[in-house]
Amino acid sequence: MRKVVSSGQPTIKEIAKRLNISVSTVSRALHDHHSIGLKTKARVKELAAELNYERNQTAVYFQQGKTFTIGILLPELSEAFFSSAISGIEDTAYSNNYTVLLGQSHDDEDREKQIIQSMKQHRVDGCIVSIGKNTRNYEHFEMLRQARIPVVFFDRVPDLPNIHAVSVNLESGTIQAVDFLLKKGHRVIGMINGPEQLVASKERATGYIKALRKHRLKYDPELIVNADLTAAGTDSAMEYLLSLKRKVTAIVTFNDYVAMDAVQYALKRKLEINKDITFVSYANTPVSGYTAFPPAASVEQFPYEQGQAATNMLLSLLNGEHPLNDYTNTIMESQLVIHNR
Repeated sequence: MRKVVSSGQPTIKEIAKRLNISVSTVSRALHDHHSIGLKTKARVKELAAELNYERNQTAVYFQQGKTFTIGILLPELSEAFFSSAISGIEDTAYSNNYTVLLGQSHDDEDREKQIIQSMKQHRVDGCIVSIGKNTRNYEHFEMLRQARIPVVFFDRVPDLPNIHAVSVNLESGTIQAVDFLLKKGHRVIGMINGPEQLVASKERATGYIKALRKHRLKYDPELIVNADLTAAGTDSAMEYLLSLKRKVTAIVTFNDYVAMDAVQYALKRKLEINKDITFVSYANTPVSGYTAFPPAASVEQFPYEQGQAATNMLLSLLNGEHPLNDYTNTIMESQLVIHNR
């Protein structure tokens, strides 16, 4: 068959001219419209293939009022938790014919604002966001709301009313973690928590206090340290907890990465892990299993499932199945996974 060579990007008009039919007929044929006969459809599609014709997505977006693109904003893609969440988001988005535009804030509030502005300019249909640990101002998300671009927060959810959100129950997960340590005989349990402004930090602290009170143990506020989740911050928190008059024998850490840093500090202090000091944490990341001293237990936060749920929630908003101003907060149950009995 003779190969037809077109100069530049082929258009519907060019196909119509070559076949001596109307532009509207070509358009309907390419969309398999029932009003166009099979023979005409075949001729149109054959020539379109020969010309390497591609649909003008901008025109399609204009007609449908959608770009079929979802903006994703995360603190750190390098963390296994967020990598797993991305998989859940992408799998669900792609199965619904959406693509994703990904940005990382690296826990920088200004960078977070810039990425949100860029996503708005790229006309994403909606956003899925896990806020940075240092974010205190949420005006950039209000900007999206005013532009009628729906946002679903997940995992790290801002302390705001009237938002769509998906998270896990960290309070109940913390109660499970402290219960586990108490059953192991620990009575002086420290906590290396995250930044105070994070809702997730507040939920951890609340669960810790409730667990102690459930067992009729006195809560000592000195045993909770808020850290910045860096290795240096963890070292400072460990130094403080181990300097207390009451000997700390177990520590609940903000996540598995903090636990790994805490273990390294303890080893430098010649402490024997799971004998002199025991750690439990959150996230249950696979990498912990490859370390010499994984946490004795870790609270599973189901990142893949959180990503799926957040995407499904956003799609229901975009498809008009759920009103934008009918705010939904989905809380999934967490689960303590025991590694060292």
